[in-house]
Formats: sequence, C-alpha cells, structure tokens
Amino acid sequence: MKATGIVRRIDDLGRIVIPKEIRRTMHIREGDPLEIFTAKDGEVIFKKYSPMGEFSNCAAHMCETLNRTTGYISAVADRDSIIAVSGAPSRELSEKRISNELERLMEDRQIYQYQKGGKLVPVAAGEDKYKLALAAPIIAEGDVLGGVIFLSDSEAPESSEVEYKLAQTVAGFLGRQLSN
Repeated sequence: MKATGIVRRIDDLGRIVIPKEIRRTMHIREGDPLEIFTAKDGEVIFKKYSPMGEFSNCAAHMCETLNRTTGYISAVADRDSIIAVSGAPSRELSEKRISNELERLMEDRQIYQYQKGGKLVPVAAGEDKYKLALAAPIIAEGDVLGGVIFLSDSEAPESSEVEYKLAQTVAGFLGRQLSN
C-alpha cells in the first residue's frame, strides 16, 4: 500500500471526498461502486467493485470455447481491465488495463466490428501488439459492465458475421446473468 499524503476529514453525515487526482488516476467515475474492506489495525480500504469479477471463471470458460470455435483470441473485460483471455499468453493481456479507445467503444453501447482499411484499435493501454477485431458491450440493468472481445495480432483484424453473432450472444447472456 502506498501513502498519498492526502488527508481528508469525515463530514457530519459520515461522508468523505475522494480527491479528484486519485479518482482520475484510479479511473473512478461518478456512480462507480466501491467495495469497503477493513483490517484489524484500523485500516479502511476502498476498492473499485466489478460485478464482472464474480464471473471471471465463467468468462474464462467462455473465452476458451470462443477461441476453440472461431480461432480468434477471445477476451472478456470489465470497464477497466481484461478479466479473462484465451488464445494468447495470459500474462500479456490478463488484468491489463483496456485502452481508452476500447473503453469509449463499449460506452457507445454498440457492437464494434473492424472494417477493412479502418482505424486499428489497440485492446490494452500501452500495448500495440493486439488489435480489436470485434467488441460487444455487456449491458446489465442499463449499465455497461464490460465487453466480449475478439482480437488479433495481425494488421487486418477482420471478423465475420459468425463472430459478430457469437460476441452478441455471449454479451447478452452475461448481461442477463449479471442482472439476476
């Protein structure tokens, strides 16, 4: 754990303000859920809560199945990072922060599919090896919680209607599971 040197007081309603610099650095947005942990020595720890984290094992199995079915590198991400991947070395992508471009595409709530000659979208922040072929947002109760992703290490990450429908179906399934 790293000290920031920032001290805040609790107000009369029990609230505390998380400084803007920390929210920006940790990618905490208005409305994001935070999980609260306590330790015996008096520590209180706030951690971004991701409902997708509960589905990491299920997501891993889905990625394996998608990879075997399509041959594409398959991944599932929450709004911040890749939580499951199959078809590429896990250490290269697993738990990596998603790129700002991918984050924006998911927030658009539309399925993205690379078109020949189009702009290449990196999957992970600071990582240019893998490009986005297709991304379907996972939406639960009106909120974007993540995405189902097909990616490629080629310079033309094209995908077909089959991958489009598979990503759409898996994203819809995960969205319904997270709504329950």
